[in-house]
Amino acid sequence: MKSIFFKEIHSFFSSIMGYLSIAIFLVVIGLFSWVFTDTSILDGRYANLDQLFSMAPFVFMFLIPAITMRTFAEEKQNGTLEFLYTKPISEWHIILGKYFACLVLVFFSLLPTVLYYYTVHQLGSPVGNIDSGATLGSYIGLFFLAAVFTAIGFFASSLSTNQIVSFIMAVFFCFFMYLAFQYLSKLPIFFGKTDSIVREIGVNNHYLSMSKGKIDTRDMVYFLSVIGFFIYLTHVSLSKRKWA
Repeated sequence: MKSIFFKEIHSFFSSIMGYLSIAIFLVVIGLFSWVFTDTSILDGRYANLDQLFSMAPFVFMFLIPAITMRTFAEEKQNGTLEFLYTKPISEWHIILGKYFACLVLVFFSLLPTVLYYYTVHQLGSPVGNIDSGATLGSYIGLFFLAAVFTAIGFFASSLSTNQIVSFIMAVFFCFFMYLAFQYLSKLPIFFGKTDSIVREIGVNNHYLSMSKGKIDTRDMVYFLSVIGFFIYLTHVSLSKRKWA
């Protein structure tokens, strides 16, 4: 797994892909957080990073599928996935090695935004007038959200040999898991406690919960379960192709 992990990291940062992904995320988030008047932190009444944490999921919804679309689709298209199977390494090690490498790239995308926290911390009146607990919870929630999107992107990439098709499927799956259940819960067929159960299935409900600074084990278990579920589906998808 270690060899796959470092191979993927080297692949990301030896080409423009890794740097471009980080740059696009920071530029888009920076524009919405500081430049556009409707969402600028500077135009807000309170010292917080709500704009960052409200926009980042939608940026990740497109950025992460763009990162993950090549993980297996490109390998299958070039015929190098079969070559990996000949190595003394299990399929799980291949999947997890690639997965953690993508997570590292996402982590590096988020890391520079800590400067936003420092800026708001200094601009607050008085200095330091920012809810650090809620901010930390939001960062943790955002990272778990990115981990879910990465697992979804892996599954989509395992379904096709075409990277564009994998990207479109991943964007759809990410959008569905993030927002669909919130809207489905409002349908007339769900009422009473059933609407809250439907909302609990969606990612957004748990992400918003962690954004309040409350790290609930139920939210952690949910995120880990969804990540494990999609990674398992990736394993099943690759295994079927392997023995087809």
